[in-house]
Amino acid sequence: MRIVIALGGNALLHRGEALTAENQRHNVRIAAEALAPLANEHQLVITHGNGPQVGLLALQDSAFRGDVHYPLDIMGAESEGMIGYLIEQEMNNLLPVDHRCATLLTQTEVDPHDPAFRHPTKPIGPVYNEVEARRVAEARGWTVAPDGESFRRVVPSPRPQRILELGVIRLLLENRVIVICGGGGGVPVVCREDGHMVGVEAVIDKDSASSLLARELAADAFIMLTDVDAVYKDWGQSDAAAMRSISTKALSQFAFAAGSMAPKVEAACEFVEQSGGLAGIGRLRDAQAILSGKAGTLITGDAVDTLWWD
Repeated sequence: MRIVIALGGNALLHRGEALTAENQRHNVRIAAEALAPLANEHQLVITHGNGPQVGLLALQDSAFRGDVHYPLDIMGAESEGMIGYLIEQEMNNLLPVDHRCATLLTQTEVDPHDPAFRHPTKPIGPVYNEVEARRVAEARGWTVAPDGESFRRVVPSPRPQRILELGVIRLLLENRVIVICGGGGGVPVVCREDGHMVGVEAVIDKDSASSLLARELAADAFIMLTDVDAVYKDWGQSDAAAMRSISTKALSQFAFAAGSMAPKVEAACEFVEQSGGLAGIGRLRDAQAILSGKAGTLITGDAVDTLWWD
């Protein structure tokens, strides 16, 4: 099978952990141990998040020079390389020598006229009090918005349109290479009128970009691994129940939290409906079991009954 695995932020950083190199390497090693059995049996593409890493780079950037700032696309590219390096090395440490891994810096084209550019919503970087936030926003041309009791910069989150390196990814897979790509949804770029690509100040939803990649690669399965064991009906309520197996049609009857489970469910349904493959959502340690329907939530296009377990 050809499988696209999207690693959530918990693959690199558990809630409350410091963003140190040691913590990230430790967590990546755990992720590699969960994925290595799948890599032994299937063609594997691994994508990953990069939110905390870009946030750290933004903090470092703010301490560099007051009048010079690295653009967000450059920081995204830096984080792709760093995270990919860790995943590639830990996977290579576990797999036989004939299983090769490659990290591919990935660009994702977006529409320059996407409405998201007029309504930035994705918070990134450090937190500020309101006075400092307004000052920084005016000085740098940023948009800021409340984030709890503080303020943060917000940037557009346009929908992914095309993975520029798709042909290279296909070539690597055909030569039995495990591909690590699409970090953070890929570096967002737009095509100028002269045909040249240029990076933009935006963040692409990782799960949406991974779903697009899985569809374009004609993957058999698309698995999103996070720190929640399954998709839940009535999450956070006393009668919450985890979904074991559900069709996209049945899943559309439920509402999920924006910014957490909702994007994953949407990405899963897009993949299933447009490809006919299987999608799964669950914990990292259950990667193999999710694929076989023994853990997590398995999403199909069939009109199957909705199953629950408490």
